[in-house]
Amino acid sequence: MDKKPISKQGFENLIAELKDLKEVQRPEILKTVQWARSLGDLSENADYSAAREKQRQIDKRIQYLEDFVNNAMVIDVDSLSGDRVVFGARVVCEDENGNRMQCRILSDVESDGKQVISCTSPVGRALIGRCVGDTCIVRLPSGEREYEILEVKFKE
Repeated sequence: MDKKPISKQGFENLIAELKDLKEVQRPEILKTVQWARSLGDLSENADYSAAREKQRQIDKRIQYLEDFVNNAMVIDVDSLSGDRVVFGARVVCEDENGNRMQCRILSDVESDGKQVISCTSPVGRALIGRCVGDTCIVRLPSGEREYEILEVKFKE
């Protein structure tokens, strides 16, 4: 399986979330499931059904996070520098209409789709490897957009 890049801070956040899920949330929901089970008839027990669904969601998230953590390639983005867009870079670019976009290129799990762009998104893939002054074409569902890279930095 391919290693997935993630920033050091993002990795620490995932580890903290995983710890919370395993040590706090899952034990709490197991207590709720046991309590709801003690109420009797499970076929018409809404508390039991809701608790089991919540337990399934927590277990699914734990599995996803464990898989991600096991295949993570942690990158210390604070040690990066240069004028080329790479994972961890902060990029300022402008489209053909003069609209500026400022974003940071990080992992899928760190992305918010606005200020932090996934390195696997169409925008992230188009920007990576480019330098200041380069233009790139981003293929989006709404059509193609051309961006010129105005600035690449790694520190705030």
